[in-house]
Amino acid sequence: MKFDKRVKLTNNKVLNKDGEYVVYWMQNAMRVEYNHALNYAVKRANLLGKPLLVIFVINLKYPEATTRHYKFMLEGLSEVRQELKDKNIKISFLIGDALDCVLDVCEKASFLVAEKGYLKHEIEIRKKLSSKVNIPMFEVETNVIVPVEEVSNKEEYAAYTIRPKINKLISYYALELESFEINKDSLNLKVSNEIEFNVEDIMKLLSVFEDKYSSEFKGGISEARRYLDDFIKNKLNFYEEKRNDPSLDYQSNMSMYLHFGQISPLEIYLKTKDEKNSDHYIEELVVRRELSYNFVYYNKNYDNYRSLPNWALETLEDHSRDNRKYIYTLEELENFNTHDTYWNACQKQMVTTGKMHGYMRMYWGKKVIEWSNDYKEAYKVLIYLNNKYNIDGRGPNAYAGVAWCFGKHDRPWFEREIFGKVRYMNENGLKRKFDMESYLKKIGEKRQ
Repeated sequence: MKFDKRVKLTNNKVLNKDGEYVVYWMQNAMRVEYNHALNYAVKRANLLGKPLLVIFVINLKYPEATTRHYKFMLEGLSEVRQELKDKNIKISFLIGDALDCVLDVCEKASFLVAEKGYLKHEIEIRKKLSSKVNIPMFEVETNVIVPVEEVSNKEEYAAYTIRPKINKLISYYALELESFEINKDSLNLKVSNEIEFNVEDIMKLLSVFEDKYSSEFKGGISEARRYLDDFIKNKLNFYEEKRNDPSLDYQSNMSMYLHFGQISPLEIYLKTKDEKNSDHYIEELVVRRELSYNFVYYNKNYDNYRSLPNWALETLEDHSRDNRKYIYTLEELENFNTHDTYWNACQKQMVTTGKMHGYMRMYWGKKVIEWSNDYKEAYKVLIYLNNKYNIDGRGPNAYAGVAWCFGKHDRPWFEREIFGKVRYMNENGLKRKFDMESYLKKIGEKRQ
């Protein structure tokens, strides 16, 4: 098991040998298996002869999160709680500010383990925590297969530049994790201000947008593995041929489970890499996904148009005053009320289910560029809608996906109105490639 490059000591604090326990702050890897951070925390706790306390802090008004995101997350945490209990490890749930809650728990700890973060707010809170905590803090990288800084020390231009760097390292990191057992039971540890975990009760406390739609997807590792097993058995062999067809269902449905860390990319990789015709799926799971992590980690403008390459910014700016045949308000877009039946269908799919078909997500983004006053407005609208309704929104893949619609990780194409040299998509292309009437029928059957 390769931990040397996954683990980083983030401060120079002295180990508290008299601490009552070791703390693992779980945040973006909400799982027990294939969790390098948890494995590392158990290993170190056993060496010290201490029990391990896992904590999870629930922010009742997490930025841009809605009730659908919370419900999916809490469903997953319910399984985590039981799995840890079966291993004699306590997970304590706290409500409040993450920094304050973690610092309080660490007053009686020997040292702290946390997962590595990639988004701006994740990096910032870890920096503050590392400087304020009075014990050593270790960051362990577990939500990518190859550690981001090992792959590259800079933002990569596109998939073709990062692919050889990942391929060179993947055999070193794509290894099974050893099973673990904690030596000291922590189930009876008492933690001040912890709450009784109950999904329904916590949902009642939220101060976020209350979604009138209930997502058809349920959170948790058991659901993730059910989808994965079905994908491997019935879809993977046809993935390359049928994945882009929105009238069919040949996608893995892993994105939302990966977003919440409910399943590890390593587990998916190890289960699919030797299957027949898995190359295209591995490309999406590893190269494309880890390109998005590289993007958000090294480009601090990942959530706005300033993240775009110069050629894209220049061509979009040159065409920013081009005449638009249609201009739609945010309200019209949000309520899938445009002249484009296909666009309305994919927006409806996202709003009512929490997921949009991958190919339609590209078309969806391109059309908003076409129907906005300028590309800057379009960027804001897409980030807003994507983060609000997609269960996998607000993460590296989501931000990279929006940026791609504006030319990120792509190349210049033939110049045209509004888009300039940014790739264009239209409804004729959809009709030519796919049975779009079947797609419309499928979405029309979704609940209103």
